[in-house]
Amino acid sequence: MELCISAINGGSTAVLNLNPSRSSPSLLLPKNPISLQFYNYLKPPSLSRQFHPLPLAVSASSSTAISSEKDQLPADISVTETQESNSRVKLSIQVPAEVCDDCYKRVIDEFMKQAKVPGFRPGKRVPESILVNYVGKKSVDKATIESILRRTLPHAMSSMTGTALTDSVSILTKFSELEQAYSSRTSLRYDVIVDVAPEVKWIPENGYKNLKIVVEIDSDIDAQKASEQELRRRHKSLGSLRIVTDRGLQVGDLVVLDISATTIDQDKSIVQNIPSAESKGYHFDTEDGDKLIPGFLDSIIGIQQGETRSFPLVFPESWAQENLRGIHAQFSVECKELFYRDLPELDDSLATRLLPGCTTLKQVKESLLQRCQEVERTAREQAADNAILDQLCKMVEVDIPQSLFEEQGRQLYVARLLEIQVNVKLKDEQLASLSSKKAVDEYLLAQKENITNMIKQSMAVGDIFKRENLQFSTEDLVKEVENSIAEFKRQKQDYDEERVKGQVQEILEGAKVLEWLREHAEIQFITR
Repeated sequence: MELCISAINGGSTAVLNLNPSRSSPSLLLPKNPISLQFYNYLKPPSLSRQFHPLPLAVSASSSTAISSEKDQLPADISVTETQESNSRVKLSIQVPAEVCDDCYKRVIDEFMKQAKVPGFRPGKRVPESILVNYVGKKSVDKATIESILRRTLPHAMSSMTGTALTDSVSILTKFSELEQAYSSRTSLRYDVIVDVAPEVKWIPENGYKNLKIVVEIDSDIDAQKASEQELRRRHKSLGSLRIVTDRGLQVGDLVVLDISATTIDQDKSIVQNIPSAESKGYHFDTEDGDKLIPGFLDSIIGIQQGETRSFPLVFPESWAQENLRGIHAQFSVECKELFYRDLPELDDSLATRLLPGCTTLKQVKESLLQRCQEVERTAREQAADNAILDQLCKMVEVDIPQSLFEEQGRQLYVARLLEIQVNVKLKDEQLASLSSKKAVDEYLLAQKENITNMIKQSMAVGDIFKRENLQFSTEDLVKEVENSIAEFKRQKQDYDEERVKGQVQEILEGAKVLEWLREHAEIQFITR
């Protein structure tokens, strides 16, 4: 790990970029299709439930790359820790004069090797006073302060190993203040702030061990009902449409409608169109009548081609569009075309056409039911998992540090941007705008609650994994890593094996925790 020191604007705060090369296992980010020039700001620092020992990098002033490993100091530094809010710790670091003087000597030796002072042959030692005068005292002082920070900060951070969050360390003391206070003959003091792994507090303690969960599921996922609907859909696909000429609309028909709607004010003095309820040439299968506003199908039963009907309806409070809930509307519907289905008799002769490989109608029904049961099982598990995670979120208190919040938020934003880029080929200027600091900050603000809940859920799951000593097999880890890498190769995308491994490990941990919670929770399913 190297340490790059770059110039600081006057009066600004020195910021440490810790472990920039290690990316988060929580999100696999291929190098394409987003170009790296727009990825620099969005690139998330490390985020994992595993908090690793802290490497070092310092922003100060010069462009020299220096090793971050601890070296032997001529004297011990003094470090005072102060707990701050939002899972932060302030370190006040007192550097003794012996260390400052040793750093000064090292800087002079380095300048001595590199500086080409007029009148002195290469390799010949230049008197210190002449060298300082040639390089400039201010430059020597800056380089010495950088050396002090670089050498002492790893020692100061030793007590934080295993608890400090990667990429969260900042030097609070302004560099200009360090310049004013510096002298090789006196000590130097500076302050550092670091985010630490937040503690998960359960309310009540160990409450996750006795979860009582009520899970709402849609009636559509009922396996028996779903298999019957699928059989009906397949049967209808084998029929043909015939034009209705001698009657009105019946359940089972297919009708083409022109639909419009207006709001009904209490005194009927104000009438407004409802654009989202308007449709021209709308193909309506009457067997799907339950998917429309209640009362709509009943209001058009018997309508004939060319006929127009007008009727009032009320949008239910459960309607998907919130702005229409409870609205009284006047609908106008014109029947443009009307068809009935001419279906073949449903018997064994249709088995192969209904489901290849089946020879009887009974086999078709059993196979469809089995498929739907698998879908129902998966849907129930997913719904239960979501309900469990929501409950965990309500049972934990986590003092989330800002760096962790921004980290998670940037990961979500990068994922969203990647999805947009895959579906819509953005131009460079569009991508630059979406990748700007302003765009990301607006996203973080808008998604604050969602991001916070995701972090709480992740922390809760990680805490349970440790508390219950859960484990997954090395074979599972190796297999899933290999599968993930194979997918990257198939998609011809770059990847980092350590990042892949970290993400897979986190996924396996989460799966084990949810499996454990499902086994120990009291789960009740209700149909909505």
